Amino acid sequence: MATLYIARSARLGRWASDVGLGKNVYKIGIAEGDPKPLAAAGWAGETDWTIVRKAPVEGLSEEEMLDRLGRKEKMIEPNLYPKLKGALGVFRLTPTRIENHILVTRALAGESDRGVLKLRPADYADYLIHNALR
Repeated sequence: MATLYIARSARLGRWASDVGLGKNVYKIGIAEGDPKPLAAAGWAGETDWTIVRKAPVEGLSEEEMLDRLGRKEKMIEPNLYPKLKGALGVFRLTPTRIENHILVTRALAGESDRGVLKLRPADYADYLIHNALR
C-alpha cells in the first residue's frame, strides 16, 4: 500500500529563510511502503529530513496529489532554485493559513473556545494531508 508522507528539514528551512521563502518548508510525496529510507537518502542536497506525518493512501498517484494540493498552495518551483535540484513536492507554508485552517476546523467541530494557538510541525503536516486528500 502507498504511503503519503510529509517531511521536514531544519537545514532546508534555514536556507529557505535566507532566500526569502520563510522557514516553514515541507516536502510531500507518496512512497510505496515506508518513506524513512527515502528521507535518510535526502532531498535537495540535505540529509537531515525527518518524517513528520504519514498516512496510507490507495489509488492516488503523486501527480494527482500534487495537482490537488496545488489548487490550495503553491509549490516551490524546483527549477528556479538550484538548491532544490529537481525535488518535486516542496511547499512553502505560512502560519496564517495554518491558523485559519485550525480555527475553521475547530469552529465546525464546535470547539472554538480553545486558547491561543502555538503551531507545531505536525499542524503544518495535518494541513498538507487534509488538502492533498481533498
